[in-house]
Amino acid sequence: MTHFVRIVLTILMYVPLMSFAQEKGTGPREKSIKMEMKSNRQMRFEKREQRQKERAERKAIKAYHKRLQTKTVRKRMKSSRKRATRYNENKREFFLVRWFRKK
Repeated sequence: MTHFVRIVLTILMYVPLMSFAQEKGTGPREKSIKMEMKSNRQMRFEKREQRQKERAERKAIKAYHKRLQTKTVRKRMKSSRKRATRYNENKREFFLVRWFRKK
C-alpha cells in the first residue's frame, strides 16, 4: 500500500508541471488590442508625416522650376496647360476661336 501511495503522489506532483510546460509559448508574444491600436496610430502618424514631406518637396521643386522661367514663358506654359486639360477632357474650343483661326 505504501508503494502504491508513493507512485500516486509522484504522478500527482508532476501533473501541474506538465500543464505549465504546455502553456509556455515558444512563438512571438501576442499583442494586446491596446498595444496594437497604439502601433497602428504610430504608423498612421509616420505615413502622414512622410506624405507631407513628399508634398512639400514636390511643391518646392515646382516653385523653383517656375521661378527659373521668364514672364512670357510662364504665360505660354499656362495657356498650353489649359489647352491640354481641355483636350484631355474632350471639350471643344470656344466657337469664335474655331471660326477665326488661321487656316
